[in-house]
Amino acid sequence: MKVRLPQGMGGGPSNMQAMIKQAQKMQEDMAAKQMELEEREYEVAAGGGVINVKINGKKEILSVKIDPEVVDPDDVDTLEDLIVAAVNEAIKKVETVSSEEMQRITGGIGLPGMF
Repeated sequence: MKVRLPQGMGGGPSNMQAMIKQAQKMQEDMAAKQMELEEREYEVAAGGGVINVKINGKKEILSVKIDPEVVDPDDVDTLEDLIVAAVNEAIKKVETVSSEEMQRITGGIGLPGMF
């Protein structure tokens, strides 16, 4: 007894080869995009621009700039909070951009282990 698969289900070796090639191309595109994203740099400001953080796509903080006017020795807590907010915003920006770029490659297919 010969079982026939509905159109688009199986389709023989050439269809399978095309799917494998497409998956390999997507994997190559994703690897190239990941390298590109890791090289990017982002600048994020917090506290109305008194704290600026530069971060790369690997989520490594490259620099922190603090407006001297916000440095108050009697209020270190506020300065610490501003730095934390700026760093968290920078990390969030890297993750958002990376996720959006990868979704363009995968067509929105959720792949395990991605961002």
